[in-house]
Amino acid sequence: MTNKEILDKIKGGLIVSCQALPTEPLYDSYIMSKMAWAAYLGGAVGIRANTVVDILAIKEKVNLPVIGIIKAEYEDSDVYITPTMKEVDELMAAGCEIIALDATNRVRPGGISFEDFFKEVRKKYPDQLFMADTSCFEEGKLAEALGFDLIGTTMAGYTPYTKGRKLPDCELIKRYATELHTPVIAEGGIWVPQDLVDVYEAGAFGAVCGTAITRPMDITKRFVKALENTK
Repeated sequence: MTNKEILDKIKGGLIVSCQALPTEPLYDSYIMSKMAWAAYLGGAVGIRANTVVDILAIKEKVNLPVIGIIKAEYEDSDVYITPTMKEVDELMAAGCEIIALDATNRVRPGGISFEDFFKEVRKKYPDQLFMADTSCFEEGKLAEALGFDLIGTTMAGYTPYTKGRKLPDCELIKRYATELHTPVIAEGGIWVPQDLVDVYEAGAFGAVCGTAITRPMDITKRFVKALENTK
């Protein structure tokens, strides 16, 4: 698919995030591929996935655009979503249609600023689609200036300076949609179908839903908590 075809494919639909961490029961690339297949059969237009092994397994099962990330922790930085060129290179080799990376204003591993890092990335991969995982308007504005193809609200509420924000962050989505020109991907806090409707009404180009669909442990916890609140 061309970049335009990829963007047309995900526009106005539901992208399902199929991820599991090593501490979770469903941590297995085979299971994630089945999750992606179930999402595809349910009408998903794209998949967001973490790690090369999961992405390759998913690509064998479904023919949908993949937003690829690699979560990696480094001692000298709080940035963990595709934090260095090493992860970008691995995602490129995996054939991800879109690569997402942390676009917050926090310093990256090695003391590199987000701006300097992405300039290197874009120079190395000028034709690749990149999504900026942002937490506030200033980050989205910079991401657009740097040439990102998509701006996501993924990190809203997850940085020290955005904690406590109501999710999904429709206010941020609306501001991106009205003040910037880059397509907005709503991500974070989409728990029920009405949340999905709300982010599109706020001006989203696309939307990602993960936990509410593909993380049964967290879904169960929400139901159990509801019971506890009635006692």
